[in-house]
Amino acid sequence: MVNRVRELRTAAGLRQEDLAEQVAVSRQTIISIENGRYNPSLELAWRLSRALGTSIEDLFRFEEVE
Repeated sequence: MVNRVRELRTAAGLRQEDLAEQVAVSRQTIISIENGRYNPSLELAWRLSRALGTSIEDLFRFEEVE
């Protein structure tokens, strides 16, 4: 899954710590999501999309690997 978390977070002027606090997770979780090592639950994806002012579909995109 590809995501735009880092792109939208930096555009909003937020530090990883700021976003983590807003969505009630650790900074390490935000780092793992941004680096593609962790796919969030639907609930966390929803909280991230709200915090970043976008839709879940715009924030996360599934790409099949052949």
